[in-house]
Amino acid sequence: MAEPLRIAYSPCPNDTFVFHAWTHGLLPGAEVPEVLFADIDVTNGLAERGELDLLKVSYAALPWLLDEYALLPCGGALGRGCGPLVLTRPETAGDLTGRTVAVPSERSTAYLLFRLWAAGAVPGGLGEIVVLPFHEIMPAVRDGKVDAGLVIHEARFTYQNYGLVKLADMGEAWEAATGLPIPLGAIIAKRSLGAPRLRELAAAVSASVRAAWDDPAASREYVLAHAQEMDPAVADQHIALYVNEFTAELGEDGYAAVRGLLDRAAAQGLVPPVAPDALAFP
Repeated sequence: MAEPLRIAYSPCPNDTFVFHAWTHGLLPGAEVPEVLFADIDVTNGLAERGELDLLKVSYAALPWLLDEYALLPCGGALGRGCGPLVLTRPETAGDLTGRTVAVPSERSTAYLLFRLWAAGAVPGGLGEIVVLPFHEIMPAVRDGKVDAGLVIHEARFTYQNYGLVKLADMGEAWEAATGLPIPLGAIIAKRSLGAPRLRELAAAVSASVRAAWDDPAASREYVLAHAQEMDPAVADQHIALYVNEFTAELGEDGYAAVRGLLDRAAAQGLVPPVAPDALAFP
């Protein structure tokens, strides 16, 4: 008996919305996978160890993964006006020189965008970088355990509830510099599965996205069950922001954004260089 397809993505609303139809057997003829829910820092590590067949990872992690995994042209998170934010307490807002900053993963796209921004905005250099699960970052900033936090996902809509203020928007900085969408999360699958199966998986992901759009109510219970007690209105905002035309198909601008991010980061020595054809889908 063939081994089941094993995949991993986060419990965040955009991922559960995107993958609901596929993982619930609603796509005729598509293999139903086994699902592991995990924070992005965990999925990046799983991919580095080659432990699963298909995963949602950070675009920033791709330089370490593309030998073993292929980038799928759909299912990921890119967009405009959806970049990571740097948050502080009102009394500590200002220069981050020497400050302790919490980040969701040192291999996250958020952190890479932050490092590109900080190279110009914090010439005196940052202090300690602390990795925390993203849902712990705002409480840590609020409680004074760290000076600032780099946040992603629905934190864009809820940080005021923690008494925090926005110091900078990494997405605004990226879009102003490049004019391109912000590449955040990628869908990758093992090259060893072979080109025909990779194309089947990409077709399943794309079909799952379109099924979610065609019948948003179908995934509602699944999305909210995994949304960590999130307000349903916030979950809806989250989905509207992160599930867009680039989720259905990366397209020319999407690929340009990914290539631009990795090339800029490599030029600053932040990631290994990526070969010209490494992003091509088989």
